[in-house]
Amino acid sequence: MSLTPCGYARTPEKGLARLVWRAGAWVVDGPDDSDEAALRALRGLEIAWPRQEVPLDGIMRLAAAGVPLTAADAPAWVPAGPAALLTDRAWLAHEPDGTARCLADLRREEHSIRLRRLAAPRHPAEPLVSVVMATKRPEFVASALSQMARQRGVRAEVLLGLHGIAFEQVREAVEGCPLPVRWVEADAGVPFGEVLNRAAASAGGDYLTKWDDDDWYGPDHLSDLLLAAAYSGADVVGVAGEFFYLEPLNLTIRRTTFASGASYPSEVWADHVAGGTIVLSREKFREIGGFPALREAVDREFLKAAAAAGARIYRTHGLGYVLRRGLSAQHTWRLPLAHFVKVAANQWHGFRPSLLMEAA
Repeated sequence: MSLTPCGYARTPEKGLARLVWRAGAWVVDGPDDSDEAALRALRGLEIAWPRQEVPLDGIMRLAAAGVPLTAADAPAWVPAGPAALLTDRAWLAHEPDGTARCLADLRREEHSIRLRRLAAPRHPAEPLVSVVMATKRPEFVASALSQMARQRGVRAEVLLGLHGIAFEQVREAVEGCPLPVRWVEADAGVPFGEVLNRAAASAGGDYLTKWDDDDWYGPDHLSDLLLAAAYSGADVVGVAGEFFYLEPLNLTIRRTTFASGASYPSEVWADHVAGGTIVLSREKFREIGGFPALREAVDREFLKAAAAAGARIYRTHGLGYVLRRGLSAQHTWRLPLAHFVKVAANQWHGFRPSLLMEAA
């Protein structure tokens, strides 16, 4: 059985179990480690190190699958990188309470994601990602380009659609960006989706992704998306829109359910992902026909077109992404701030993203 992060359970039903070296292999002391459901039900695995040096392959396999692993210490023969992460027990400082509001589960998921990254296969050449962004707000361009430039594990090029604004308004931000940037100018009356397509026309990357100018992205945002594409085999990948910063209220919320009360999980096949995070191969993008040339609902209609074309859509974790929400009139996705407060599983005063955002 090839275990992957697909099906990761945010709220485990059981506590820690032990991972032991027995008869020449790492085995779970309790549930069969080939029983995915049993492993997903655990809060994590506590490693019991043998006296002698042994291979770490089994531990890395579980780490790559997102199974939370921990150890009180690590022998000298464990490499420094894995040793530091496995013995970082800060995520265990919070007690789980079995609810979606549980901070312990959030810290556990952050630890799980760090483990996946640690154990992910290393490619000899970093993939090139064409980052497509349409904007009519020059004041956001410098911040967006800065976040693109700090992406790790990938190479990026920027394809900028200037929607009713002139290049002179963003020249300083573009010329200060260390990434290659190409841009097109379009009149304000051109539909938003068409602006995206004009920008995307010159894409040269292995992958193409959509980027929203006013949101926040962690430094591993793109590499996490490509990792999810690899372990899921999906054609289109995006994140769960979990974290929102409600700017007029100076409030950060996290949602884990839809407004209907239905669960809003990550690491699942889905028809909905956060629109500002859509990633797919350049060939698949062109096969689908690009973005729909609409003024609004571009993301939703693109995902519908992708599904109609037979593309498989996967939703990965949303811990490296925060959506900014101002007044509803400022967004193409128009919902009142009260809606987001209503669906919040957690809320914090100020800007309080996941630790994976590495925000100041």
